[in-house]
Amino acid sequence: MTQGVTGVPQGVTEVLHPLVQHKLGLLRDASTPTQSFRQLVNELTLLLTYEATLELATEEVSVDTPLEQTTVQRISGKKVAVCPILRAGLGMLDGVLSLISGARVGFIGLYRNEETLEPVEYYVKLPQDIAQRDVILLDPMLATGNSIAAAVSSVKEAGADSIRLIALIAAPEGIERLHSEHPDVPVVVAGIDRALNERGYIVPGLGDAGDRLYGTK
Repeated sequence: MTQGVTGVPQGVTEVLHPLVQHKLGLLRDASTPTQSFRQLVNELTLLLTYEATLELATEEVSVDTPLEQTTVQRISGKKVAVCPILRAGLGMLDGVLSLISGARVGFIGLYRNEETLEPVEYYVKLPQDIAQRDVILLDPMLATGNSIAAAVSSVKEAGADSIRLIALIAAPEGIERLHSEHPDVPVVVAGIDRALNERGYIVPGLGDAGDRLYGTK
């Protein structure tokens, strides 16, 4: 895995802002209740979206303020499609839409075979014009990287060529796996954790994000 000057792999942005790290620490805490966990995921996603959209193109537009005419910046170029990976990615959706309210939404249903750790796709519904949009994939955990690599392949097969991933935490193995197949996909995360354990879970991690979001375990 190629390392950047700070030790973070190339193509990956680890957001070390104090607010991001504070909220990530609360997410890691096993005593954080479901309602708080859900709210924290929403807030953390909003902060990560700010970082993930830094390179959106802008253009100058003239507007009339209450006092005079002035020039302002507005986002130009491609529109955005937000695609959560079911089910845990749904918990991140509102955080993105609160900043990009006009985005179209697609859904990618994948689950991990617990024996092989390979992804099984069971549902894909994407905007018809996704090839003309900047795609933001959402998944709280970049663990083995198998599911996210499969999701990227699905979006590319639909015609998209501008894709990025927002995740809460990632394992080095998952980053390497994703970028071995899709080196063109930037990743924005709140934390890069130590490793995967023998069951393919991120450690120290934050547990099963889906179960903690929805209180199913």
